[in-house]
Formats: sequence, C-alpha cells, structure tokens
Amino acid sequence: METGAITQYIDVAQIVLYLFWAFFAGLIYYLVRENHREGYPMDNGRLDPNTGPKVTGWPVPEPKTYKLANGHEVQAPDFARVDGTYHAEPSHAWIGAPLEPVGDPLLAGVGPGAWAARADVPDVSANGHVKIVPLRLDADHGVARQDVDPRGLPVFGKDGLVAGQVKEMWVDRSEMMFRYMEVQLPDAHTVLLPMPFCRIKKDGVRVGALLASQFVKVPTTRHADQVTLLEEEKISAYYGAGLLYATADIQEPLF
Repeated sequence: METGAITQYIDVAQIVLYLFWAFFAGLIYYLVRENHREGYPMDNGRLDPNTGPKVTGWPVPEPKTYKLANGHEVQAPDFARVDGTYHAEPSHAWIGAPLEPVGDPLLAGVGPGAWAARADVPDVSANGHVKIVPLRLDADHGVARQDVDPRGLPVFGKDGLVAGQVKEMWVDRSEMMFRYMEVQLPDAHTVLLPMPFCRIKKDGVRVGALLASQFVKVPTTRHADQVTLLEEEKISAYYGAGLLYATADIQEPLF
C-alpha cells in the first residue's frame, strides 16, 4: 500500500476530506439556526398575529438569554415579544398582499413608516452616559466655525412654507456628530428633526419629507433633554413615511 493508506480503499487524505465535509455541514446548520434567532416568530401574514401559528422548531433555535451591560437580560428569540403596531389593511385578499395605510399614513406604521418596538430607554455609551443630548447639556461640543450654525434659522417644509425654527442641536457624544435638530413650532412645542432628512442652507433648513403643516404630529419625547431608542424609531419612521405619503402624488408613477 502507498504512504498514507489505511486500507486499500481508505487513506488519511480521504478521512480528512470527510471530516471537513462533516464540519462544514455542521457549520451551515449552526449558522442557519443563528440567522433565525432575531426577528422571530415571523409574521404569519395576518393582521392579528394571535390568530395564526407562531414559527417554532427548525430552523428557529431554542431561546438563549443574553446579559446586557446595564444589568438587564433579554432572550432571543423571544416568542412573547411585542413588536411595533400598525394601522393598515391588505390591498388584496391573498396572504402577502401589500398593506395600505388606514387613517393618517404618516402614523400608520407601514412601509417606510414602519418601526420596531425597541427598548424605551436612552442609548448609552460604554461608560453608561447618555449618548444623545442637546448642546445645552454639553458645552464640550459645538458647531464648527466653518459650518453654518442652524440655530435660529427657519425650517421649511416640502411645500416651501415655514414649519418652525431651529432651537437646538442634539449631539451624539460617542460618534462626535449631530443626530437631531430641535425645532420649535408656532404653537411653542418642540419636535426632533433627524439630520439625514434635512439640508442646511445659509437662509434656512429645508426638509423634503414633510409639509410644514405635518410637523405638528411628529412624535415627541417623554423628557425634554433625552430621547429613547423607541422614540427614535417612531420619530424616524414618521419622517420616513413622509417620503412616500406626505402628498398623494408621490405614490403615483413618474411617467
């Protein structure tokens, strides 16, 4: 027999190849299960998820408990998890049909306005400090001298009308970047405006997602100087919904 042969039909290289195949198959099995750990149980396609079966068993793994830095514990998958709510109805009778908003489309929670039920607590840094705060609480940060300071400038909606005035900037102290503008509306209450939805000019801030009149319904924060993860979801979802539902003509074909 040749070097490496165990019998006339089996040698070391063949055994190594079979072991690799077994390992690779096990790896695929593990990765498929872990890939289904978040986001389950799946939506069964019915408006009332309690009326349909929950997706359990293969490929959904058994729940695993994770200990967070703040001392809390979470399970994944969490079969009792409450997800974001929405107000919509299927456009057709078959399962999987597109959902059409019911009521105010900016608050319906579907399409670009969908949101997830994240924790209703502020995001914190590695040392436990709140990450996103207004500049009035953090004098160590500010607007660069070469940039336009939007504080005091008017905010224009998609229709070109003035929605309010920039009152303050909110900074992410971990990423060293501005996350929100605090906009004061004519009725004196304030709302947050995510930075990706606006364009800062010398004469004002322009927002293409909402009409000026729609700013009044932007979800507000529970505390004047803090925003929770859940509140961030709802605020961003409102502006995201405006990209499709702010006016009826946006939903029509370009040609």
